[in-house]
Amino acid sequence: MNIVLLGYGKMGKVIEKIALSRGHNIVARIDVNNRSEFDALTAADVDAVIEFSHPLSAYDNVKSCIEKGIPVVSGTTGWLEKKPELEALTLEKGSAFFWSSNYSIGVNIFFKLNKMLAKLISPQKQYSVSTTEIHHTEKKDSPSGTAITIAEGLIENLAGKEKWINNEIPAENEVAIWSAREGKVPGTHIVKYISDIDQIEILHQAHGREGFALGAVIAAEWIADKKGVFGMDDLLAE
Repeated sequence: MNIVLLGYGKMGKVIEKIALSRGHNIVARIDVNNRSEFDALTAADVDAVIEFSHPLSAYDNVKSCIEKGIPVVSGTTGWLEKKPELEALTLEKGSAFFWSSNYSIGVNIFFKLNKMLAKLISPQKQYSVSTTEIHHTEKKDSPSGTAITIAEGLIENLAGKEKWINNEIPAENEVAIWSAREGKVPGTHIVKYISDIDQIEILHQAHGREGFALGAVIAAEWIADKKGVFGMDDLLAE
């Protein structure tokens, strides 16, 4: 495949390494210094774009791909209030847009486990729930997109929970996300249920960026011949 990397920071470089190892060609490596190079590309030049940029750039980056008719896989978080607009544009233009808060296969299994556990615990009112996320100090958004996905899974399956809050003491109808930025931590997510007599905890701890990068490349391979709006549930279902 001919792949464009839209965003060429640390994550982009790991994605590049994995894409090359799987036999793909990197057509262009785009960052803030050479954005005009992407404007010159067309769907004839590119099979898929993998977009890991910045919350302030993601909307324009993804929109450009959709308008060009180039399948785009995006992993940028912190801009999701505009995502429904781009999903509608994707369907209007007959393009392909794949987004996930986290491309790690392990994390996506964790998402499903989180929902299952919440459903089991929901009738047990003695437990209070919270979720913690820890990332490296260079991460721009807080809470992480992964933490938000986890919290949404809790809200969906725990009776009485209506919204999440970040780094605040929660009310009865709220799920607390506790966010920390430490050193070079690739990503740790913890969900805790605490009662007076015991504690139940599930944890996912990334050892590096490779798991996220591999998932993004697999998503690009998967979406190249498709039209529509997709996520990791669609990929894992096949």
